[in-house]
Amino acid sequence: MWLILAFTSAFFLGFYDVFKKKSLKDNAVVPVLFLNVLFSSIIFLPFIIASKEGWLDSDSIFYTHSYGWDGHKYIILKSVIVLTSWVFGYLGMKNLPITIVGPINATRPVMVLIGALTFLGEHLNIWQWIGVIIAIISFYIMSRSGKREGIDFKHNKWIVCVLLANIFGALSALYDRYLLDPEQIGLDKMAVQSWFNIYQVAMMGIVLIITEWKTITTKLFKSSSINNSSSYTPSHFHWSWCIPLISVSLSIADFVYFYALSQDDAMISIVSMIRRGSVIVSFLFGAMIFKEKNLKAKVFDLLLVLLSMVFLFIGSR
Repeated sequence: MWLILAFTSAFFLGFYDVFKKKSLKDNAVVPVLFLNVLFSSIIFLPFIIASKEGWLDSDSIFYTHSYGWDGHKYIILKSVIVLTSWVFGYLGMKNLPITIVGPINATRPVMVLIGALTFLGEHLNIWQWIGVIIAIISFYIMSRSGKREGIDFKHNKWIVCVLLANIFGALSALYDRYLLDPEQIGLDKMAVQSWFNIYQVAMMGIVLIITEWKTITTKLFKSSSINNSSSYTPSHFHWSWCIPLISVSLSIADFVYFYALSQDDAMISIVSMIRRGSVIVSFLFGAMIFKEKNLKAKVFDLLLVLLSMVFLFIGSR
């Protein structure tokens, strides 16, 4: 059951990347990310209210448990980790081709395995080591492909952003297992997903006010000193219907992901690997819709990444 859920999550995660790339085209990162977490919160808020008021049966998969500070402090930390990953991820996605970002993101299971090796005392077997080595080789070849488009992996700040997004994303995946494990924290999956979105709205609201303060004061007070400031350029934002679709696709992807992890026999290493299969969806759309370049070379990179996932999957069974 959890394997089917993991593949379903990967499918919607691919569309999440596509809608994110489309929404960020000629658009400011902070407003788009704020609206993403806002719409996601709106999706889950009815479940919180319905559960609290007793309108949802406690056996329902949508039932959201209530916790005190003992539970919410862990969810707040989850919100910080995820939001940090998203900020770096959005910046990278905005400024790099999706056919490069997707394969880099697909190497995240390697980071999850390294994290499990470092923090959870796990050991890699020969199959997993082969998968890690192939992933490292694929990353090197990706850097060669990127140079054809003027992207230097060693000195490109947007590549660094994508890598940081993956590091925090891997940390989030390991933390998810810790949160949902009945022998550890044992939190309810719906509570985690619902409340971490709501906390992110508050966090991103503060970031939005700080980054857009001059724009807000300009519109409120018609300040000529700001309007005439040559050093100030307000963030460019335009509405796109792809923005709410980011939230819808991500909410579905995360819901089935958390549901998969709540299964007793679920393995975070395998679930994480399967979810990275979303790169196939994003890569196809990058070729068909965004008309990105050097696809032949990138297809080889993608195949190497997928091959590494196969070895990781075999070694983690």
